[in-house]
Amino acid sequence: MPTARFRRPQRRRGRALGFDKSYLKKMNKYISLLAAIGLGMGFGSCGDDEKGGDTPVPTGSIETSVESVSMDAAGGSTSFTVKTAGDWGADLSQADKAWISISAQGQTSTTGTVNVTVAANTERSPRQGEILLMSGSARAKVTVSQSGKEPEPVDPSITVPDGYELVWNDEFDGDALDASKWRHEVQRPGWVNNELQNYVNGSYDGIPVTSVADGVLTITCFKHSGSIYSGRIYGSETKGWTYGIFEARIKLPKGKGTWPAFWMMPCNNDFGANPWPDCGEIDIMEEVGYHPDYTSSSIHCRDYNHVKGTQKTAERLTSGAQDEFHVYRLEWTENYITTYVDDHRLLHFANDGRGNVATWPFNKPFYLILNLAWGGSWGGAMGVDESALPATMQVDYVRVFQEKKQ
Repeated sequence: MPTARFRRPQRRRGRALGFDKSYLKKMNKYISLLAAIGLGMGFGSCGDDEKGGDTPVPTGSIETSVESVSMDAAGGSTSFTVKTAGDWGADLSQADKAWISISAQGQTSTTGTVNVTVAANTERSPRQGEILLMSGSARAKVTVSQSGKEPEPVDPSITVPDGYELVWNDEFDGDALDASKWRHEVQRPGWVNNELQNYVNGSYDGIPVTSVADGVLTITCFKHSGSIYSGRIYGSETKGWTYGIFEARIKLPKGKGTWPAFWMMPCNNDFGANPWPDCGEIDIMEEVGYHPDYTSSSIHCRDYNHVKGTQKTAERLTSGAQDEFHVYRLEWTENYITTYVDDHRLLHFANDGRGNVATWPFNKPFYLILNLAWGGSWGGAMGVDESALPATMQVDYVRVFQEKKQ
């Protein structure tokens, strides 16, 4: 069969695809007329913005009615709306769940609500969290901010150092130890320093080791059924404080064998990975009964500690320390540790500024300790006199001040 031949259509001036110039003019005129009619009747528009119609949310996007939520220290509840193109969800980080709670409604529709509840902030520092919103691959965040707690009115009888504010205290005005502030240690004899006492949870056989009356905490060491019992309590054990002024007004016990102390240790320390003395210790006040009225302050760390005989310590005669109350104070900053007795400086230990944990582990939260030990490596170094029992350590108040928030 002969091969078929095809001829390419000729293109001529004024003609395309077989349409002549006059035909194109008519078509353009007709299209223009239709467009004018359509616009006049409102055609060609997917939504009527002038009538307030909703604009569909683009696929893969999330819209929220707010970008942030702000609360004062008291906390409270609020809500905001969410618009998406499909199913959605909301979540918080584990840390934020400690103070923010949320509930979502309408997660299977394109419009829903997130209810937000913020717990009261009992700390002076403000805090911030985020609510994460998810829809398909889309993500959005709503910030949650909360202001810190305002300082409470201070009793006029409390002297607040210039530039500081009272952040924690116990005036022992009730009739029992405040369990929200203090925890009793429970340990058998020999637990530390070869001490002879049992530390118990408040009392033993109905006899208290700690009691509160007439504005004073009393820690009592006594002998019962052949054993010695006493009290050791921790203040703000899990949170503690980094830097500040720590002050207590104390009357010390009498008798050879007594070993009272007002001191600090690091919060949440893993003594397996970070054992003493590497973790650090601050002794604001210690005294032993065989050396009455001589009060001392010390710090312990890897390079400076009593095991090596290198501890940084200072001692002074505090006349009447076992007969009347005296004020023992620590001033702790990032640059130094200084202790005082009745406003007289006792120990001063400066940060060497080398960033060496062996000489300065004092850049993290520490908590307070009050205890009355019996015997042990220091308290019993000259023997013990059980005729001195029961012996009492009395505390008028404990106060913590920190620099004012800007």
